[in-house]
Amino acid sequence: MNIGIKNYSSSTADFILLGISSNPHLQKPLFAVFLVMYLITLVGNGLIILAIHSDSRLHTPMYFFLSNLSFMDICFTTVIVPNMLVNLLSETKFISYCLTQMYFFVACAITDSFLLAAMALDRYMAICHPLRYTTTMNPRCCLQLVTASWLVSHLHSLTHTILMARLSFCGPNIIHHFFCDVQPLLMLSCSDTSLNELLAFTEGSFVIMSPFIFITVSYVYITRAVLRVPSGRGRYKVFSTCGSHLTVVALYYGTAISVYIRPSSTYSVTKDRVVTVIYTVVIPMLNPFIYSLRNRDMKQALRKLARRKEQNKH
Repeated sequence: MNIGIKNYSSSTADFILLGISSNPHLQKPLFAVFLVMYLITLVGNGLIILAIHSDSRLHTPMYFFLSNLSFMDICFTTVIVPNMLVNLLSETKFISYCLTQMYFFVACAITDSFLLAAMALDRYMAICHPLRYTTTMNPRCCLQLVTASWLVSHLHSLTHTILMARLSFCGPNIIHHFFCDVQPLLMLSCSDTSLNELLAFTEGSFVIMSPFIFITVSYVYITRAVLRVPSGRGRYKVFSTCGSHLTVVALYYGTAISVYIRPSSTYSVTKDRVVTVIYTVVIPMLNPFIYSLRNRDMKQALRKLARRKEQNKH
């Protein structure tokens, strides 16, 4: 398959994304699969945001963070999937905005991480300190947590992008991946990448692991508080509010840590491609189902939204 490598000049800012598979017979089936997944992600997360916005009972810190997480999941997949879909049907697989894609991908991924930590803080305060919950998790505090998540994430991503922009790429800039990630780009550079690698492994590990450690510690205290509840039914009722969040945390950090928290010398794009698809495409698609199927309030809000749409039609 011709992907324009012969006419490629290594001095240009363009890169070539080889995508998920080089098998020409798989391009159209993969296009169909990822298009459906992307549409489900947009519709599912969009419905979560609309349901939370339209139902006053869901105007609480937990659902405020969830609506921000749903919005971030839409942004997360939109940074990657549309270009991937175009490349699956295109002979030439150039991407002229590689660093821009990398910037927004890193920013969205880290924001997701901090939002999950904010949701853990909300559950910790609600279960461990219920009397202080209303005063502590007030609208101003929630807005500050979300704003801080965005600011820290974009500063982290900007640092990565500035350091990446100073590198030279001397050979055919062919990325064996379906989007412009940090490690595949570093592997193509012919200049000294030690500072980039140090940032990716130390500060990168910090922004991924510090929210994860915070979530883990929060749930240790939550578990201790739940075990003090005298009845088994009461324990289940209290802890059931955390089930959806724990599921998303396990999926997100399980895949992200396996790809990023390790030395770049052990990085393998081919081996990690499936794992990367899981946390960039599959998890954002599953989040609306995880948060709605086991959540009675969310299901009621979605039914209410559906009835309102039907009434508007008639």
